[in-house]
Amino acid sequence: MKLVVCIPFYLGKFVCERERERQMEKEGGRRWPLVVLTTSPFHGHMTPTLQLATALHAKGFSIAIAHSKLNPPDPSNHPDFIFLPLSDNLSAIDVSSSFTGFIQDLNTNCRPSFREHLIRLTSEQNRGDKSMVVIYDHLMFFAGAVAMDLNLVAILFRSCSAAYYRACLARQQLHQQGKFLEQDFVMQDMVPNHHPLRYKDLPYSKSPIEDWKQRVAIFSQEPHPSAIICNTVKFLEHEVLSQTHQHHQVPFFAVGPLHKIAPSPPTNFLEEDTSCITWLDKQAPKSVIYVSFGSLATLDSKVLVEMAWGLAKSNQSFLWAVRPGSVCGFEWIEFLLEAFRDEIRGRGLIVKWAPQKEVLAHLAVGGFWSHCGWNSTLESISEGVPLICQPFIVDQMANARYVSYIWKIGLELEVLERGEMESMIRRLMVDEEGEEMRLKVAKMKEIIKDSVQNGGSSHDSLEGLVGFILSS
Repeated sequence: MKLVVCIPFYLGKFVCERERERQMEKEGGRRWPLVVLTTSPFHGHMTPTLQLATALHAKGFSIAIAHSKLNPPDPSNHPDFIFLPLSDNLSAIDVSSSFTGFIQDLNTNCRPSFREHLIRLTSEQNRGDKSMVVIYDHLMFFAGAVAMDLNLVAILFRSCSAAYYRACLARQQLHQQGKFLEQDFVMQDMVPNHHPLRYKDLPYSKSPIEDWKQRVAIFSQEPHPSAIICNTVKFLEHEVLSQTHQHHQVPFFAVGPLHKIAPSPPTNFLEEDTSCITWLDKQAPKSVIYVSFGSLATLDSKVLVEMAWGLAKSNQSFLWAVRPGSVCGFEWIEFLLEAFRDEIRGRGLIVKWAPQKEVLAHLAVGGFWSHCGWNSTLESISEGVPLICQPFIVDQMANARYVSYIWKIGLELEVLERGEMESMIRRLMVDEEGEEMRLKVAKMKEIIKDSVQNGGSSHDSLEGLVGFILSS
């Protein structure tokens, strides 16, 4: 079956093809393809992958999840899925010395068992070459190459923002010119031809430049996909999405935010402390700032002390999730002084991990101090909550730039000092500036709500994706 070349978000043909395939099913035609999704061991990647899988399963597809044995998903949360463990020979996520080395090992080690799984599934289920489709996490690019070797359709899934992909392209172009952020640029300067990004918004590394050369070489191994899926919303990143489509020249499906399209059981590696919801129930509307830096970020204890006193001196109520082991050299927050605990008593709650989506949806929450990982950013916008942005690594700098500079629904924290932090909290939670941001993000919340409904851009993109898979 042949498809015309599509332009961004042009989904009519795919939707029509899907309806025709449904009719074939009713009339005893060929079975729907088995969709095999890969997920890396990072929480921020696994969560949207499982949400995408849930959305596709609801449309009628059989689902298999290929995952590393490191940080595996819980099969009991998805009893209708097939789970395919991949031999990774990794004992822990360790990106402290070299993120590049970790990703290289992950791809090299998982590849043989993934190939074996695909060959076995094809044989056992008596499926033809085009009755299985692989959707692969962009960090698990080996899966795309294996799929193509076996004449299977390979679709790339980017769980990050389109803005981050643009930042990666800019970084790659600099590398091709023999230039490196770490030595050649003033980080606050704008990147030519890549508005609104500054050099500091591009992914950079504290590792030696040789590590970046190796990283570019590794990611150049990425195969050319048949299509691309992105967990974003058309109105948020329309310009960047169009540029990305022009670069790749394959169908592109913006199907986010997936947590609104396909709510699924949490994939947290830590137990959520739900008692914080009871605490929030007792707080005034929009009075609490929620603080969390996700599942990977680590902080120096001196920075955390500055944060603690910034929160204390702001006189605002706060809910703070401090992940055990996230403070270098300490198990949790045992180093915080009793004077701080006395200062915040009655208006501050510190937990080890929080049910974030439920927290952000709570009426008491009026702001989110975040690392600006893409999942967190989408969840905050989807609930109409403005942000204080404190990015750490990878995509977070580009996301923070769009939040603060383009969408103007947040403030970027650049000086890690208690006085600056206190001021930022007040600006967001008390001042007119913060109220204007709340109004803007409330409107964005409504647009997102519409986008996932029948006739919305994300709803139609998902329908188009289903049609594309059936027609491949």
